[in-house]
Amino acid sequence: MNRTLTCIICPRGCTLTVTGEKGALTVTGNSCPKGEQYAVDECTHPVRTVTSVVRVYNREDTMVSVKTSSPIPKEHIFDVMNAIHAARVRAPIAAGTVILTDVYGADVVATKSVD
Repeated sequence: MNRTLTCIICPRGCTLTVTGEKGALTVTGNSCPKGEQYAVDECTHPVRTVTSVVRVYNREDTMVSVKTSSPIPKEHIFDVMNAIHAARVRAPIAAGTVILTDVYGADVVATKSVD
């Protein structure tokens, strides 16, 4: 494997080069250990934080923004989006309220309040 990535862990945006196979990856171009870990994770088991919106059913044309409490495996993003799309909440809702629990190891939480 020979892969080039841009690190997204900090604003520096280091250009990382990953070489080798899953058991023995070598990362170059990182300015810190976090960049190295990001590159290894991205090549072996990528994860993402999912952000979306959930319909507030007792308010006309109102949605509440949500996100996963921790990153989920990238291959399950569409499953998580389907669960979020099916969810409905009733206002008032406070930021930080758990909308869905244990969706691939993460909760889906509201990121804003709706009165």
